[in-house]
Amino acid sequence: MTNSRFWFVHCVALLLGGVTGGAGCHEPSGAQPSSVASVQSAAPAEPTAAPSASAGGGPSLAAAGSTSDAGNGSAIAAVDGGAPSAALHSAPNDNPEGEGAPLLVDSEGKALAQTDERPSISSASFQRRVALVARAIQSGDAEPAVSAFFPLLAYQQVKDVAKPERDYKLRLLANFKRDVLEYHRALGEGAAGAKFDGITVSEKDAKWMAPGSEGNRIGYFRVLRSHLRFTLPTGRTRDFELTSLISWRGEWYVVHLHGFK
Repeated sequence: MTNSRFWFVHCVALLLGGVTGGAGCHEPSGAQPSSVASVQSAAPAEPTAAPSASAGGGPSLAAAGSTSDAGNGSAIAAVDGGAPSAALHSAPNDNPEGEGAPLLVDSEGKALAQTDERPSISSASFQRRVALVARAIQSGDAEPAVSAFFPLLAYQQVKDVAKPERDYKLRLLANFKRDVLEYHRALGEGAAGAKFDGITVSEKDAKWMAPGSEGNRIGYFRVLRSHLRFTLPTGRTRDFELTSLISWRGEWYVVHLHGFK
């Protein structure tokens, strides 16, 4: 009996026997089912040209799961306010933030190179970072939010100065901690009970900063003037600027929370 006749007889037998659901009456083709795997590629070379722009003149930044304000091109992300994992609090700034976070080093501990991947505000890692910054503002303690800050390993590759780690620790990180406390004080007595409503990012204004444009040796995406929104227990709302986000390997990180000084 040929294969075709065999499968025809087999299918008729199944139908007559009252079999439904599970098995199908398709003759096997011999082809293997396709699979989708998450593959980590080798560190890409430093980008030599800006990524292609969208029709509107700016980079096309994915924002699935966010709402878009058609009036100003902003994307509004509602960030989960649940407590972060202990790994997010305890991870050093130059190491991955925890399970599922973007890798900063390879299997041998070598810093991975920059990519020209466009960051997304819907990234789970970004939303965890924003939630950490919000909780730091509510509590006045910036330390748990340090992992939301631009990584030192990345800054050492980006900044075109002799000792970037000194500028990083004594200026950028110190200013971040200062600004967290400033925003905490601005929330007032109801800071601890304030509700974080989310972050607004002006996606239409995000730009690829080519090497040399900001004293940088390699390029990155940058977006200015994002906003963090809080509602106090009294019902009063407060809106705080997040001055600058820049990208590293397809993820947004905080660089300047309140101003550039």
